Amino acid sequence: SEIKVPSDVCLGNLKTLQLRNSEFVGDSIHRLISNCHVLEDLAFIECDFEYLREVNIQSPSLKRLVLVFDLGVFGSIDYVVVINAPNLVFFQYTDAVVEGYTLTNMKSLEKAHINICETGSIDCETSATHLIQGIRNVRSLSLTTDEAIFRTSQLPIFHNLIEFEYGGHGFNGRETWLVEFLHCAPNLETLTLNFPVDAGTQWKALPVEVPSCLSFHLKEIEISCFETHIIEMVSYFLNNAMVLENLIIRMKAMMTQKRKVSNQLLQLLKSSKKCLIVIL
Repeated sequence: SEIKVPSDVCLGNLKTLQLRNSEFVGDSIHRLISNCHVLEDLAFIECDFEYLREVNIQSPSLKRLVLVFDLGVFGSIDYVVVINAPNLVFFQYTDAVVEGYTLTNMKSLEKAHINICETGSIDCETSATHLIQGIRNVRSLSLTTDEAIFRTSQLPIFHNLIEFEYGGHGFNGRETWLVEFLHCAPNLETLTLNFPVDAGTQWKALPVEVPSCLSFHLKEIEISCFETHIIEMVSYFLNNAMVLENLIIRMKAMMTQKRKVSNQLLQLLKSSKKCLIVIL
């Protein structure tokens, strides 16, 4: 359905607004949101921004924002996303990477779920990096990508980040990306990996400098879809996570293989003597 917001609209008491399968015309989004003075919860789900040059969301009252679109349907992505929400606590974003992102004043952000995929028509690394830069104050981040598409050299320091979950199809030859990201999260306490990654032997070529979060703060690591070919990655964490308390491995394997993996992990356990290994 096509939505044209009139210039004199005013929804002064509206706190929750969810729109699905809608197409916006002109500056309807900005006009609508700017006249919802107490809006706290806003969601655009499977909406069409194809004919817009800018998705402009500015609201001092907004606490929860959900933007979820179909990753498999790439229309025009040559628009920019502008968000100014100083009191935003929760942010969920699912889409192909668009032309640009300007995210400001997200100082109150507690949790973010970012699920993005790369397209060949724009500079995805630059745009995706700008997206992540805008949520630098987040405390809990779930990040899903089709590959490691961020420029780690341009990422900020995530001083508040204590929980990080990464999911995707792999690193596409950039296995060091994860360790580079950990350098940007000095206070990280929980790391969750949800992907079957073929790390091969490239983990042997990891940087000499160990991220400070591994040495001083990381207490729990959980790895899902575990396969034996990423044992070197696990070895790296066990050897360098000095205060690690829990290592949780989830794998689809027979009991005999689980025992074999368990024995391998126990042999690798060196630095963190009090670490508890759980294999599920």
